[in-house]
Amino acid sequence: MSVASLASAPSYPSNLPLHLERAQLACAFRWTARLNMHEAVANHFSLCIGNSTTQFLINPNQMHFSRIKASDLLLLDANNPDTLAQENAPDPTAWGLHASIHKILPHATCVMHVHSIHATILASLKNPSLPPIDQNTATFFKRTAVDHNFGGLAFEEEGTRCAQLLQNPKLKVLVMGNHGILVLGNSVPDAFNRLYYFERAAETYIKALWTGQELNVLSDDIAEKTAVELENYPNQASAHFSELQAILDAEEPIYKT
Repeated sequence: MSVASLASAPSYPSNLPLHLERAQLACAFRWTARLNMHEAVANHFSLCIGNSTTQFLINPNQMHFSRIKASDLLLLDANNPDTLAQENAPDPTAWGLHASIHKILPHATCVMHVHSIHATILASLKNPSLPPIDQNTATFFKRTAVDHNFGGLAFEEEGTRCAQLLQNPKLKVLVMGNHGILVLGNSVPDAFNRLYYFERAAETYIKALWTGQELNVLSDDIAEKTAVELENYPNQASAHFSELQAILDAEEPIYKT
C-alpha cells in the first residue's frame, strides 16, 4: 500500500480526528525547533494513529522542524517492506528506528528522537545515568534505559536493538549512548512533556557537574516517591502542551494546515 493510499484511507479508528493528531505532532516539531532541541534535519518524531500500533505519522525526509505543517506528515505502515522504495520515502534512519520500535513495542504510541544538547552530553559520558539530584531528575528515577552499544546510524538493526531495551513499559526514556535521546509517550503531549523535562533534567545535572562540588543525591525512597507523585500529577502534560498550541495558534497558525 502506498503512502498516498494510506493517507486517504478512511477506516482507521481514532481517539482524535486525524487532522488533530497531525496538528499536535506539527506543534511538537515547531516547539522543538524553538527550544533548540533539534539538529538540522536529522531527527524524527512518530505517532501511531487511532488504535493502530503499526500505522504512524512521521516527518518528511530532510524537512526542518520549524517548517513542518500538519499536511506535510507522512503516513506509513511499519509492516510495509516496500516503504523505502516509495515516492516521498522517509529518511532511512527514521524508518530504521521508528518502524522497528512501532513493530516491537505496541505501547510506544508516540516516539521522539533528538540530539538535544544536554541529553547528548549525558549520552556521551562513560556513565550516562541520571542521578536524582532535584525534582526533574527524580522524575526519571528507574524509568530510563541506557544503550551502551552504539553501532552507527539508526538503520533497522540498530532500531531493533534499541526497541528491545524498552520492552518494559515502565521505561519511557532511552539514553542512546554516544548518540542522543529517545522518549516514548501515549500521546504527543505526553511524549513532548517527557522530552522537554528530560532535557531540563540533563541540563541541571551537567551544570551541577561543572561546579566540581559533591552532588546531593536524593535517597531512593524520596526519588521514587517524587517520580510517582509527578506521574500522578493531574493534567500536567496536557496543560503544558495546550499552552504551547495556544502560542502557535496566535503566532504561527499555519502549522495546523
